[in-house]
Amino acid sequence: QVQLVESGGGLVQAGGSLRLSCAASGRTSSSFAMGWFRQAPGKERERVAAINYNGGNTYYADSVKGRFTVSRDNAKNMVYLQMNSLKPEDTAIYYCAAYSAILFNTASPRYWGQGTQVTVSS
Repeated sequence: QVQLVESGGGLVQAGGSLRLSCAASGRTSSSFAMGWFRQAPGKERERVAAINYNGGNTYYADSVKGRFTVSRDNAKNMVYLQMNSLKPEDTAIYYCAAYSAILFNTASPRYWGQGTQVTVSS
């Protein structure tokens, strides 16, 4: 079992930055690929970014490429999402997820955090 707790959300003006953090506990988070997802009102949840167990490979949705950066610190059981040049369309609840494998391309998310709200004002 893995418990995930997100933090770092908030209200920011367009063009601003936020860094989301995800603290993992339970089984060693370095055993899993990790991902960040978001869900805006009336929309389906979408994957924003993902990172393999050792940080060796990452994925970004086209909508955030060049603006968001995912990283992890396995020694601290932490995963981060640095979000720069934020846009109003980035407004959503952001969720941290742990995959059921070390590579995000080979599995689906198995554990989810409760989410943190990000609101970008224009």
